[in-house]
Amino acid sequence: MLHFKHTLLRTLLAAALLASLFAGCSHSASAQEREPVTLTLKIDDRERSALVYGPASVASTSSAGSQSSVEKIQPHPLVFVFHGHGGSAELVARSFDIHDLWPEAIVAYPQGIPTPGKLTDPEGKRSGWQHSLGAEGDRDLKFFDALLARLKSDYQIDDKRIYATGHSNGGGFTFILWCNRGEVFAAVAPSSAAMSPTMKKPKPLPVIELAGENDPLVKYEWQKLTMDFIKKLNGCESTGQPSGEFCTEYASPTGTPFVAYIHTGGHQFPKGASKRFVEFFQQHKKP
Repeated sequence: MLHFKHTLLRTLLAAALLASLFAGCSHSASAQEREPVTLTLKIDDRERSALVYGPASVASTSSAGSQSSVEKIQPHPLVFVFHGHGGSAELVARSFDIHDLWPEAIVAYPQGIPTPGKLTDPEGKRSGWQHSLGAEGDRDLKFFDALLARLKSDYQIDDKRIYATGHSNGGGFTFILWCNRGEVFAAVAPSSAAMSPTMKKPKPLPVIELAGENDPLVKYEWQKLTMDFIKKLNGCESTGQPSGEFCTEYASPTGTPFVAYIHTGGHQFPKGASKRFVEFFQQHKKP
């Protein structure tokens, strides 16, 4: 009887080991499928780049243009994620991690180039995005247009599910895209950013905006003015309802709700914010 118990125990341990090995192989395969490709474009004689994660069902290749025909089976949502001033595509991919949170989506992390900062880096030694329409020759709007066209050529994109998000200077550029390319998007999610009074009035869209009450760089009162403007623009109800941690949702009879994601910290991007952004995107697509 004792020998039988020992044999049974060894069998169960062996089965568990094999299961863990197979699970590890499966995870590795999935991770390999989500390896990014670096897509490069020439804009006004300058090379621009973006890290692009194809959908999890498509294996990565050395270039986005050589994806397998399996990818053509169904259209996928597309998310643009813009880093802050002085950041990089690699860093924002790690901090936002949208590609892991939404395996179905194609996620593009564009790389900025040296740009004068409005609040820091006036000499423009670090990477960033244009601050207004017409600034820097609209080089980043041109980059976005070309990148969107390239992604639509390389992948099967669902035109009703295209989204943009970004932090700080990247959040500001998200506002610029909303104001000047609003017809492209189903929803946007700026973080730690404020709209400039000089920006073109955008068309109403579902918006979730993240703000830190103790932000020392982009003052909370600036961000609050932006949030109040969006609620009025979107025709939102004056009273909001709790919608997850730190979040209040203001419903809109026109289908363009606003979610205020207000945390007590500073100019950081809180853990868990990406998950809430993805949930918001998944709830909204163009009619």
